Amino acid sequence: MIDFLLNGRPRRCEASPDTSVLELLRETLGQTGTKEGCASGDCGACTVAIGEAGPDGRVRYHSANACITPAHQLNDCHLVTVEGLAQGESLHPAQAAMVDCHASQCGFCTPGIVMSLFMLYEDQQASVSPSLPLSPERLEGALGGNLCRCTGYRPIRDAALAMVDALSDYLYPRPSWLDLAIDAAAPAQDHAADAAFVQPTTLDALIEARRHDPEVPIVAGGTDLWLEVTQRLTRFERLVDVTRVAELNAIVEATLEDGREGWWIGGAVTYTRLAPLLAEHYPAFAHLLHRLGSAQVRNRGTLGGNIANASPIGDTPPVLLALGSRLWLAGPAGEGGGTTERGLPLDQFFLDYKRTALNQSQGEVIRAIFLPRPEPGRHLRIWKLSKRREDDISAVLGAFYWRLEEDLLRDVRLAFGGMAAIPKRAAAAEAALEGQPPTVASFQAARAALKQDFQPMSDVRGSAHYRELAAANLLERLRLVLIGENQPQNASDSPREVMLHAYAH
Repeated sequence: MIDFLLNGRPRRCEASPDTSVLELLRETLGQTGTKEGCASGDCGACTVAIGEAGPDGRVRYHSANACITPAHQLNDCHLVTVEGLAQGESLHPAQAAMVDCHASQCGFCTPGIVMSLFMLYEDQQASVSPSLPLSPERLEGALGGNLCRCTGYRPIRDAALAMVDALSDYLYPRPSWLDLAIDAAAPAQDHAADAAFVQPTTLDALIEARRHDPEVPIVAGGTDLWLEVTQRLTRFERLVDVTRVAELNAIVEATLEDGREGWWIGGAVTYTRLAPLLAEHYPAFAHLLHRLGSAQVRNRGTLGGNIANASPIGDTPPVLLALGSRLWLAGPAGEGGGTTERGLPLDQFFLDYKRTALNQSQGEVIRAIFLPRPEPGRHLRIWKLSKRREDDISAVLGAFYWRLEEDLLRDVRLAFGGMAAIPKRAAAAEAALEGQPPTVASFQAARAALKQDFQPMSDVRGSAHYRELAAANLLERLRLVLIGENQPQNASDSPREVMLHAYAH
């Protein structure tokens, strides 16, 4: 049973564990304003807003793709759809701007675009400086997950700018936390270990659910798992949801036994929640998030899910490999009860295509990921190559972490995605650069060593030859960056990157 608010009104629905929010809206509730375009989280036609009560009791909204969001995750939430934006005869500013700027053509994508503009309006109102002009980065981030097949982007952009320029005191009505706690008894049934959709709130409850049935699929953001439902028509009779486990949502400062300082990032922490930490300490990593999916995906997708999915083209594993991250794994201790926990270097986690060191038959889960604090003198560069700039999967991704000591490269760590069956460090290329000056000869040796490290495959995103050439070119780009950074400020060439930036901004 799912208890939630739909556009401010209480709803209670029954649904199978593998029902999506989109299915619930269109097929059960008859709310057909939200459209299905791709059923894979790519086009944004099904964008909705989901409000959850924060620690202070205030309801905060985030955008999500309804087609790949589990319906049962709506428990105690406020779901806002395009039908619920207008207040009586008064349109929401996002709707009014779309009308005034003639920003709708065939109209199929319009509901999702309106909902993305709704979230942009809400975020702009809540910002520290709501009167500041809308930056290209904010606009791109808000609409990067919405496709318009009629190519009507200019009037949509105009609507966004007009809406923010005319920002008023209008505030979308927010329910209180008490309004969201519709029926405290009903969700408790869903938390039980023998329920079809289990929603534990503590690590102990999660481990008990894993002991009860260790091979039941785990769902967090659903940005990958739900494609099994929509694209392969897989049916899940049972699921364990980890998004409400307190320990898996924590970000905790810590010091490892080897003395390294950093943070344990809970396995269910979303990219959006992680972004401020990365922006402060790893700007290059934070910049990568601009190209990881869309705002809808970043609001739902989790760091733990990206690792456990073990895709060779996942965006974050190569970066974490370069940084020397570790995993904190937890699982049932056995028949006597309790929890067993262990640490594992990330570079020992990926074994083969979609195969990891996670003991899934025993119900083991990723509790947290260790993100080391940046070390003085070390530098990080990340470059992602993909067919689309936004909302696309990598063809090749390179992450490079190093320091210079007396003009020699030290502690070189090079990791790639898209070059093997797993995300992997380039050990031979690292050895070719370790202790060497950043010269043409040393990088030429490193590029040659890549052939020992990788034998990439060909697929729809690129041929093996393309990937080999692209990876070698990224190493050459790194050399040119090093040259630029080591030039004096008064040199004729400025110490900035010497090639076109691969990011949108």
